[in-house]
Amino acid sequence: MTTAAYNPAAKFDIKITEVEFRKTATRTLMARIYQPQGTGPFPVLLDLHGGAWNNKDRNANAPMDEAVAKSGVLVVAIDMTLAPEAPYPASALDASYGIRWLKSKAIEWNGDASTLGVLGSSSGGHMAQLLGMRPNDARYNAIPLPGAPGITTRVAYIATRSPISDPFARFKQAEKMKREHMIKNSTTFFNPWESIHEGNPQEMLDRKEKVELPPMLIMQGGLDENVIPPIQEKFSASYRSAGGECQYELYEGSSHEWVAEPSAATTRAQDMVKTFIAQQLKAGRKAI
Repeated sequence: MTTAAYNPAAKFDIKITEVEFRKTATRTLMARIYQPQGTGPFPVLLDLHGGAWNNKDRNANAPMDEAVAKSGVLVVAIDMTLAPEAPYPASALDASYGIRWLKSKAIEWNGDASTLGVLGSSSGGHMAQLLGMRPNDARYNAIPLPGAPGITTRVAYIATRSPISDPFARFKQAEKMKREHMIKNSTTFFNPWESIHEGNPQEMLDRKEKVELPPMLIMQGGLDENVIPPIQEKFSASYRSAGGECQYELYEGSSHEWVAEPSAATTRAQDMVKTFIAQQLKAGRKAI
């Protein structure tokens, strides 16, 4: 399969549809598909939503998803299970299944599965980092994909906005700011509590855990009091020291969720994601 040449400045009409992603014991998880209308096949991007592991769904990052899709990328945003019903590592299982599911389905929506990258925001960025760094983790890959057992969870690249790269440092920041809801989000999701260290991308690097290091983009708000810039600066430096490529971009004057509303910074972020995708495609990055 030859992927259509990707131009981040291109303009496509898109078709938006929704399909059932998978069922849990209590909920039907859905996927929202942003499909460019053109010859294709198009590069593929899976969006993992934020919400501090406890809130939100596939619609959380819709402005970014739509903007990227209109440049000629098949974008699919999925629901993930939420705490307290589903503490760590449940959403990592959803993300792993989502990667494999989208690889198996991409051709139906005129996408090239071999190009699949992941976009993650806040706690979705945490999931993107965990899956990108641990694509072969048996716990994360525990939900079998019917009819396609050989598909891997490997991704071509990771693009993030305000990722929770160090959940424990974020928790300590919440304590410092006396943000009770943020504290509760962490203690609810990381149950047992020790898992906040086990499932911690920064600490994985600090432990010199054997991980994969796909190219990564981190976009960080300078006024973010949730995940503060020093957390991202440390993680970016650690990722590069471990041998990975990490592009860290600070958005001065922007808070944690700045891309949710139209602004010059939001447009800059959308353009940056598209440019990053173009760079990875040009470099021949593959999700195999």
